[in-house]
Amino acid sequence: MSAFAGPLLVLLFTLSQAFRDVFFGNVFQRLNFFAVILLAFVLSTVIFGLVTLIRGPHNFAKFRGHLKTVLVANVTTATAWTCFFFALTNLDPAICNTIHCAMGPLTVVVLGARGVALAQPGVIGRVEYACYAGIAASVVALWCIVVSGYSGLPVKNLTASVTGLALLSVSGVSITVSLLYCKRLQDHGVAADALTAVRYLALILLAAIVAPWNGQLGGAETAWQLAILLLATITLIILPLYVFQLGIGRTSPLTAQVIKALGPVFVFAMEQLDGRVHYSALTLMCILIYSGSVVLSNVAHCWYSQQGQFILSEERTSLR
Repeated sequence: MSAFAGPLLVLLFTLSQAFRDVFFGNVFQRLNFFAVILLAFVLSTVIFGLVTLIRGPHNFAKFRGHLKTVLVANVTTATAWTCFFFALTNLDPAICNTIHCAMGPLTVVVLGARGVALAQPGVIGRVEYACYAGIAASVVALWCIVVSGYSGLPVKNLTASVTGLALLSVSGVSITVSLLYCKRLQDHGVAADALTAVRYLALILLAAIVAPWNGQLGGAETAWQLAILLLATITLIILPLYVFQLGIGRTSPLTAQVIKALGPVFVFAMEQLDGRVHYSALTLMCILIYSGSVVLSNVAHCWYSQQGQFILSEERTSLR
């Protein structure tokens, strides 16, 4: 059973993100998304801050000497979530999820190609490059589908939709850079719970400034509405972050990436239950191209890595 624990946790995380995008895509039509951000990440910061204080308060001292990295992680995280939630307010949730996720591998490849030490994807073969081209093509096609009005969600405001598409690219790049900086901190021995406790401070500050502007904190006017919102933020935003952290440490990178690649497919399936979103064969086709490209690129990368190790082993043997 332990062999399946990691993949199962990653799968639960992926499913929860599908529920998150569909649920909040609907909720944000009537609630202030900055208030939801404020509620979710204040809770997250408090919970993981207490966990760190109980389990290992010395972890906070490890941030000394890495304040610039913490600041960059905070700013990029705040940018990513703000841009993503704005897009989710105006676009088909499945399209939001796909473009946001697609920018991750594309960002790593571009940064690596430019020699940025932060991202080193390793040797990339022709098959992988073809897969990355497929990912990029799916993003371009989704832009065209939205602008031409063929997505599952009718375009009510073209300017807001185009802005949302642009911000999705920003969110995908930002969250990727944020994760790379967070990995750097973890490589220096910072525990995941301590990192989670300080990663969202800039986002909380931004949400606290912006949220009151519309005169209501999220539109949760009754105790019942507030309770539902609290439950949703805990189960769809806070807990999945911890579940993913547990799962990724127990799962091979290939398995984790393959499971995560199915996320947009799950979102597309779940949003068919949302009365706002209609079935779009073109959207589904682009999602399948994206998911297939990610799966194939990871399989190819694994194969290239194994071949490289085999050749290196043969060379060492011949020198003996």
